[in-house]
Amino acid sequence: MSTVPDAAPAVARPESRAPVRVAAPYMNPYLGGVGLGLVLLAAYVVMGRGLGASGAVTSFVSWAVSLASSGHAKGNEFFVEYLEGGLGHPLKTWLVFEVLGVLAGGFISGALAGRLSRSVEKGPRISVAGRLGFAFGGGALMGIGAKLARGCTSGQALSGGAVLNAGSWAFMMMVFAGAYALAGLMRRQWR
Repeated sequence: MSTVPDAAPAVARPESRAPVRVAAPYMNPYLGGVGLGLVLLAAYVVMGRGLGASGAVTSFVSWAVSLASSGHAKGNEFFVEYLEGGLGHPLKTWLVFEVLGVLAGGFISGALAGRLSRSVEKGPRISVAGRLGFAFGGGALMGIGAKLARGCTSGQALSGGAVLNAGSWAFMMMVFAGAYALAGLMRRQWR
């Protein structure tokens, strides 16, 4: 028989514990859409053209090719368009600063809302490597599609759709049709 009185089991308590921060609620999507529309309008008024992201990547790729082989880049119509339009260096292209601003803004927004964490969001039926493989494959397909469509979803859907470009509207209809066609397959990975 023990002579020690019944007590709660000892629990190691850290000396200082950082307060747990609860993430802020997400913005109303309709309000976010109005805000995005105002940003698009401001881009047309200030820069004279709409938004887009794939042009920034292409500016960097064209510049890198010109560094590796300037003769090849100057002889290729595709690269010449970006090298001359961007004055030869990607940091002279406003789309590069737009994309850098999106990355910085997303990071700052996540920090202010308490959503920054190192994690891979995935369903229970897929491994981290599988999830990253799907993300890389999907990103590569979107990149190829953006070049074939002459613009990414921000350039085609937002900017092209805003000026009622028929090709942009057809592009977005196909994006949604493809998403609905694959939604069932992808949804199983998240359950």
